[in-house]
Amino acid sequence: MATDDRADARSETITTSVPARLDRLPWSRWHWTVVIGLGTVWILDGLEVTVVGSIASRLSEEGSGLPVSAAQVTGIAAALYVAGACSGALFFGWLTDRYGRKKLFLITLAVYLAATALTAVSFSSWWFFAFRFLTGFGIGGEYAAINSAVDELIPSRYRGRVDLVINGSFWLGAVGGALLSVLALDTGLFAMNVGWRLTFALGVVLGLVILLVRRNVPESPRWLLLHGRGEEAERLVADVEKRITAEKGRPLPEPAGEITVHPQAAIGFGAIARTVLSTYRKRATLSFSLFIGQAFLYNAITFGFGAILTTFYDVPSGSTGYYFAVMAVGNFLGPLLLGPLFDTLGRRIMISSTYVLSGLLLSVTAWLFDGEHLTAKTLTACWCVVLFFASAGASSAYLTASEIFPMETRAMAIAFFYAIGTAAGGISGPLLFAELTETGVVADTTLAFQVGAALMTLAGLVAAALAVNAERRSLEDIAAPLSTAAPTGARS
Repeated sequence: MATDDRADARSETITTSVPARLDRLPWSRWHWTVVIGLGTVWILDGLEVTVVGSIASRLSEEGSGLPVSAAQVTGIAAALYVAGACSGALFFGWLTDRYGRKKLFLITLAVYLAATALTAVSFSSWWFFAFRFLTGFGIGGEYAAINSAVDELIPSRYRGRVDLVINGSFWLGAVGGALLSVLALDTGLFAMNVGWRLTFALGVVLGLVILLVRRNVPESPRWLLLHGRGEEAERLVADVEKRITAEKGRPLPEPAGEITVHPQAAIGFGAIARTVLSTYRKRATLSFSLFIGQAFLYNAITFGFGAILTTFYDVPSGSTGYYFAVMAVGNFLGPLLLGPLFDTLGRRIMISSTYVLSGLLLSVTAWLFDGEHLTAKTLTACWCVVLFFASAGASSAYLTASEIFPMETRAMAIAFFYAIGTAAGGISGPLLFAELTETGVVADTTLAFQVGAALMTLAGLVAAALAVNAERRSLEDIAAPLSTAAPTGARS
């Protein structure tokens, strides 16, 4: 027997307008709290990845305090970081769907903080490698917990641009990491075995600040509904509505429609696998393709950019951060400026065009590099243009996986495609790229560029055929929850 949205028993159904009420909210200070509390962790990820790439040459020098080579830092350490992220995404993704978004986005940040702090005091290579893995483990969990929470709290008409900017904020951290590495590697300021440790310590400080803000972000009302906590979801949304009404000084528009669900404690792995890989197999193919393309491009090139500059253009190790900072700015501007188009022109045209265009531009860059027509500055300029489009496309991969599958599977879907795609491109990429750039042979590095370009272009063609028109639609309309009494979401 159905009950209204005040029902709170898993044995009954809940008919509620909570999702529609969230989607019709105007942008407010409350939404900024969500974005700052949850989205800023990507800045930490960008800081982490960039710092390691920038300090690779310094760590390999005698007197750094660690007996490692540059290839080990950009290859083994990078691959372990990504392997940790894949493992963490799967582990914490399952827990996120089972125990809630808020519990997990607090736990995953705590894991990151502890591992980063212990990286800063590394005294041997095995310690450094172990805690690079655990740092990635925490960050991987963040991807699943944060993307699912953000999409469930942000109104549908803003979801695309907000998700892209949040994921693209990785590059704000990259700018900070690049400039910080320049400062930290200056032996006139810090001893050779101290400066690189301070860069990791700063990540801990920033993480603690984010943790304080994040404590004010609520649980997802959508998750509460599907776990039989309808009254709690109702109170939470009512409180948000009251605050926004007071802020705007006018009544809110009426919500459009209701949804009826059968609350349940958890969905098993079998049901998740059948839903994602069978019921929505075309969407699974789309997500897998997008993650493969962006993971290989970004993990391979990002970790090896500093090595390219020092190997082929004799840029001093202490100056590579300047070049990376310029490139990172181009990366952030892509999602920032192109993000609104994902909500207006639509997902299909924007996802496919950003992937294909970045792939074609990367092919041109590879040709110029192979012909030795580039300098350190012009190569950086080419990368800025390529990654302006690639960054928006890469961010849309996370948006896609988080919005096109039923809510009960959302965190696990993000985790699964992130882990599979990143394992294929993100682990093999750094290992292969470190090996290729270490040879000092132009043709070897060109090959890595060409592989990345081909995978991005192919992913764009898949998106042109399979992308879902999810712009300005509620999550429940894009993919009805498995527990919906009368499913309405189109499946493909």
